[in-house]
Amino acid sequence: MPTSATTAIHQRRSALTPTEQRIATHVLKDPHRVVENSITQLASASGTSVASIARFAQSLGFSGYPDFRLALATELDRTESDRERFQVSAGDVSRDDDAVTTIRKIAFAEASAIERTARQIDVDELERCVHAIRSARRIDIYGTASSGLAAHDLEQKLHRAGLVAQARTDQHLALTGAALLNEKDVAIAISHSGRTLEIVQSAEVAARSGATTIALTNNPRSPLARACELVLITAVSESSFRSGAMSSRIAQLAVLDFLFTRIAQADYDTIADNLQRTYDAVTAHRID
Repeated sequence: MPTSATTAIHQRRSALTPTEQRIATHVLKDPHRVVENSITQLASASGTSVASIARFAQSLGFSGYPDFRLALATELDRTESDRERFQVSAGDVSRDDDAVTTIRKIAFAEASAIERTARQIDVDELERCVHAIRSARRIDIYGTASSGLAAHDLEQKLHRAGLVAQARTDQHLALTGAALLNEKDVAIAISHSGRTLEIVQSAEVAARSGATTIALTNNPRSPLARACELVLITAVSESSFRSGAMSSRIAQLAVLDFLFTRIAQADYDTIADNLQRTYDAVTAHRID
């Protein structure tokens, strides 16, 4: 069962039926009211049926409406506590917010993205990814736009650890590189939506070449998730001012940090030595 009701809606919304999407819009518009609603009341308020509400909850990964409503109530309580900690009111960043309020709201949103992702991450799947990367002959990483920044971040980490890794942010280089992989290799494909054509295509080519494929996405039912053998999921609910380049990237970087740290722990002595050697190599380029 998903840990966050609203994140589950954002992650799976594109796969919902038109009726379920209407319910989703109603829930996101006033989640506090929904928590107070019975299934009959929600069906009436959203202009749907009791059966549609039940299917909606199940489409999001819950056993039924009671489980969905409980998860939503728990999430709202946690969010309210977090907002008090960050001293922000409900709502996204608005055009009229002053600098202090804007900073607090962004800090809240990004901390929330990391916390939700950490609570939802499939640890067993993460460990399978760690095992695949540790034993890989070569690691190709695909990403474009803001996900390309995450790809380069992982490339730099793995490179300094002594692993053969390369970020492929050019589509043609990604596709030609994927065609040369084999069963000893790993391909990591990063896309928040999981629907970026060139990333999905690169993952598909890598899979056909025999490589172990890993998806990092916010959408567990996306084409990218279906194309890859292993899937790591972020838990981000984006909004206008945080779209793409902010909360989603922060969550991606957090998952990549989880992944890299577990790799480093597994090969601690070797990787610690490599990190020190690469640090020493650039020390002379720092100003005292």
